[in-house]
Amino acid sequence: MKEAVIHAGPKVEIRDSPIPKPKPGQVIIKVIVSGSNPKDWKIPEWMPDAPALNQGDDIAGTIYAVGDGVTEFRQGDRVAAFHEMLTPNGSYGEYAVAWAHTTFFLPEKTSYEEGAAIPLAALTAAVGLYASDCLDMPQPWSPASKPTPLVIYGGSSAVGTYAIQLAKKSNIHPLICVAGRAQEHVEKLIDRSKGDTIVDYRKGDDAVVQGIKDALKGLELEYAYDAVSEKNSYQNISRVLNQSSGKIKLVLPPKGDWAAKFEDIPAGIQQGTTNVGAVHKDLKDLGFVYSRYFTRGLEEGWFRGQPQEVVPCGLGGIQAALEKLKDGTASAVKYVFRISDTEGAGSAQ
Repeated sequence: MKEAVIHAGPKVEIRDSPIPKPKPGQVIIKVIVSGSNPKDWKIPEWMPDAPALNQGDDIAGTIYAVGDGVTEFRQGDRVAAFHEMLTPNGSYGEYAVAWAHTTFFLPEKTSYEEGAAIPLAALTAAVGLYASDCLDMPQPWSPASKPTPLVIYGGSSAVGTYAIQLAKKSNIHPLICVAGRAQEHVEKLIDRSKGDTIVDYRKGDDAVVQGIKDALKGLELEYAYDAVSEKNSYQNISRVLNQSSGKIKLVLPPKGDWAAKFEDIPAGIQQGTTNVGAVHKDLKDLGFVYSRYFTRGLEEGWFRGQPQEVVPCGLGGIQAALEKLKDGTASAVKYVFRISDTEGAGSAQ
């Protein structure tokens, strides 16, 4: 099979590799569409001494084989899945490995392109909002019963998009979403009738802080989800959060060090970094439940994928897409790749 591995740069190398075999608890998916994420170019730069790897983690396709103990899925099922990060056989290949508990059914009305835009970012949002280590917000099936302001910094990002949808299902309002040129996308997600609003970061840091304060309308800010974690995002949030009991969850660690803390966040504010990889470790139950909840949300219509842009040439288009992610060209879009568009795909299985 054809498989793409990512080097620092980013530089993409397409190789011929054997079709993987499932371990107990795993599924093999024939990849129809793969999604991309900023981490796909960042990790090779953060870990320059590690072997080059297929960094794709967003899978959409059909079940090809199942490992021992897998009873939920059968060959041919339409699914999406979150591949375990930093392990072989990711989504940048004709076949990929996923654990069954982070694999979920795609309704017939949901395209593979939309499915490939969901897994990693949506689970990141779920971990960030609901894990007990920091924000620990009300679950959608036990929604908030009183006004609970939440700042979502980077509302038009993939993680921000899913955080907004899940928070709404948890009746968390007002949602104060910080965004820039993609505000039209955010506007379609929020509920103005419940006080939700958008603050434009392009007006400068002081304007962002004042905009958040104005949106609170006298309420205390206890919760913030920073889906940017750079360019003064958490500094601005920290100026408004309750200085003795506020909580902020960030999607990136300082300087790539997941064990470190942001030293310029006031000591009275509880901070945490979202480690979506925990759904394959300590947060397996959360990963299992929310993966299946995404299927329900897609079926019922309250949950949908980040807008997608299909990049031509399949695996051959990955480098151009990662370059756009690196230089900041992307806005409110998920770059996805149809594997069948790859030169030589399917010629030797």
